[in-house]
This record gives sequence, structure tokens and C-alpha cells, in this order.
Amino acid sequence: MSVRKLKPITPGQRFRVVNGFDAITTDKPEKSLLAPKKRSGGRNSQGKMTMRYKGGGHKRRYRIIDFKRCKHGIPAEVKTIEYDPNRTAFIALLNYQDGEKRYIIAQNGLQVGQTVVSGEKNIAPEIGNAMPLSQIPLGTIISCIELRPGQGAVMARSAGAFAQLMARDGKFATVKLPSGETRMILVNCLATIGVVSNSDHQLLVSGKAGRSRWLGRRPRTRPVVMNPVDHPMGGGEGKSSGGHPRSRNGIPAKGYRTRSKTKASNKYIVERRKK
Repeated sequence: MSVRKLKPITPGQRFRVVNGFDAITTDKPEKSLLAPKKRSGGRNSQGKMTMRYKGGGHKRRYRIIDFKRCKHGIPAEVKTIEYDPNRTAFIALLNYQDGEKRYIIAQNGLQVGQTVVSGEKNIAPEIGNAMPLSQIPLGTIISCIELRPGQGAVMARSAGAFAQLMARDGKFATVKLPSGETRMILVNCLATIGVVSNSDHQLLVSGKAGRSRWLGRRPRTRPVVMNPVDHPMGGGEGKSSGGHPRSRNGIPAKGYRTRSKTKASNKYIVERRKK
């Protein structure tokens, strides 16, 4: 994992920091695991814009990722580590002993030729292996965690993300999540050992506005420069402070808690994330 700072031979490259892509082993994805990916441009089925600041961007094909890791007990060899345009983490192509190929989210340190396996019987807690929380030693760094058994990984999936298994009590395990929240999760939920790959992603600098356009992000208008009819923070002569920071709907920003106090899953949260 490394980043490269470009020489400023153009204005857009002056502050540009790009990924070194040291871990990537091929630039050709597995054809059988590709699917078309249609862009909405922020429009709904009537063609009306329901989400602002989306549109354009380079064409992409979706890589079908195995988040469930449901081929239990069948070893798989890591064939390649690849770039995925749809996510910040790198992905790994697994070649199972029965001949099937699948993509998974790659962990830091996962090497080509390494063997990974998922399941609960006689599996070592090594990088890339997926196991139930009941079988993972306490204190282990984990990622790609299920919230419900068989649902597939939903937490700690982005570049550099990881959680820590803190404790087990009865049918629940206590896990400290990337946000700082400590939460109880059923012990028969699967998690993958290790930190998600591409942890240098947060060091990247795009260098120019055009790169946001390539990624499908259109220019965003600051609320302070809008008119009062468009936003609660709009209006005023010159550079007004804009009033209290809040959303377009008037909901305060910066620390205002919007989580419902009657939400059913509140009882599983041991400690809320820090402000």
C-alpha cells in the first residue's frame, strides 16, 4: 500500500496524490462476475430529479461480490487482487477447489496464492478467513460483519475499515465498530479476519474539480449563497453568516441527533458513537 505525489507539470497535478496500486495484480476483471450498471443521474422513474449533485461520470460495470461467504469448508485460492470502481476497497478473486470463482472484499495483507476458507469447523483465525463471531478469539480485528445471520456483510466494508471483537455473553458478542459505537451482534453472524484493504485511500487528493465529475459528482452549491426561498441558510447582503447550520429541511446539523428514541435496535447498542 502506497501513494504517489505527482510532479506539478499541470495545474491539476500540483496537489494531486494518487494511489500507487502496489497491491493490484491485474487490470482485467473476471468476465463471468461482471454485470451492467445503469446510472440514474439522480432521476426517478418519472425522470424528475430527486437527488441533487449526481450525474455524468465514467461508465462502470458492477463486480458481483460474495458478501455471504456461504461456501463453508471449501478452500479457495486467491488468484488476483483487483481494483473495483464501485467501492473504495480492493477486491480479491477466489478460485474454489470445486472450480467456482467468486469476488470478495480483499483484506490488508491478502496475497495471491494464499488459501482462504469460510465456516466454523477447524478454521484458523487468519487474514481473509470468514468465521462466526462465536469462533473468533476475543480482541481480534475483524471486518465485513453480518448484522443478521445469513444476511451477508453489511458493516466495516470500506477501505481501511475494521472493528474489534470485545466480548461474548450468551448468544451475543460485543463489537466495537469503526464509528466508535459498541454494539451487540448475534454470535452466529459471520465476520472476516483482518482490516479492509486500501487503507491509504484517505490520503488521496483529487487535485481538480474534473475528477469529481469523472466519479459522477456534479458541483454542489453552498447553502449560504442560496436565496431564502431555497434554503434556511440563504439570503442576506454580502457574506452573511447564514444563521444556524441546518439542512434544506430545517433539521439542525453539527451534533443534532436524529436517531429515533423508540427504535427497536436501540437495546443492542451498548455505547453510542462519539459526537
